[in-house]
Amino acid sequence: MIGKALKSHAVASAFLLGFGAASAQAADAICYNCPPQWADWASQLQAIEQELGYEIPHDNKNSGQTLSQLLAEKASPVADVAYYGVSFGIQAAEKGVVEPYKPAHFDEIPEGLKDPEGHWFTIHSGTLGFFVNVDALGGKPVPTSWQDLLDPAYKGMVGYLDPSSAFVGYAGAVAVNRAMGGSLTDFDPGIDYFKKLNENDPIVPKQTSYARVLSGEIPILFDYDFNAYRAKYKDNANVVFVIPEEGTVVVPYVMSLVKDAPNADKGKRILDFIMSDQGQKVWANAFLRPIRSSALSEEAAAKFLPDSEYARATPIDYAEMARVQNDFKERYLNEVR
Repeated sequence: MIGKALKSHAVASAFLLGFGAASAQAADAICYNCPPQWADWASQLQAIEQELGYEIPHDNKNSGQTLSQLLAEKASPVADVAYYGVSFGIQAAEKGVVEPYKPAHFDEIPEGLKDPEGHWFTIHSGTLGFFVNVDALGGKPVPTSWQDLLDPAYKGMVGYLDPSSAFVGYAGAVAVNRAMGGSLTDFDPGIDYFKKLNENDPIVPKQTSYARVLSGEIPILFDYDFNAYRAKYKDNANVVFVIPEEGTVVVPYVMSLVKDAPNADKGKRILDFIMSDQGQKVWANAFLRPIRSSALSEEAAAKFLPDSEYARATPIDYAEMARVQNDFKERYLNEVR
């Protein structure tokens, strides 16, 4: 039975690698984890094509899947650049699948939000909270705290991305763990929280679930502010973003140049563009916090929650967050799933 499972996994992996290579041949460059429904990558890739002439296909991997694919292809890379949550960027550097590159405006990135050599660097950040479809609540009040989500009234209405695979899921776990009194060296409060949340039948997808919130399938999702603002201001949905009363985290998303990338020069130009005024404005227009704050217009900033709300969102030790990620993953899979 185990042998059959391993054989099936090998066949599936070979298919995926072959499919990835075929897709790469039809594109000018490959970016892993740039899904059109996430962080408005659709607009960013369109801008890259207009300005640089590079056609880059959409890619729906999550951060964990991106790192796994980079490791699987280490001897013969397919991707040129990669995008992921900061802890996965740190792990990618440690595992030797990315190489140093300092893009344009690298010096403007604050310390702690980049690898000093350029193995990874922040391009934008988001604040984690509740992305709530008000119409899908069926008249129930909008939750305002992590504790609220344990109320049986919200049974079957709460979703979070799988924290053993998706970075936003892990970021949510870190946020709720700290809010419940834990730390990066003590995940007991977070594990206990997810066990209790299991009693409310949560929805736990592996991929970005923006459309599922808009449809009402997932009324309440642990997600970033930028997705909620996009739904409210661009898709005109009746949604709100909630920063939990107990607090939350601010999370950077980073990019890297893949080691031995087949189109390394194009990869460098893509990263330069993303850090340019024009590239950073794409993120700002999608309600993300661009790493270069000068790109955030007053008009975009006015659509965010007040600073008094964001005072409950604070950074953490991202290197330590990366170091303990696998330990949390094992605990979650063994104790919660």
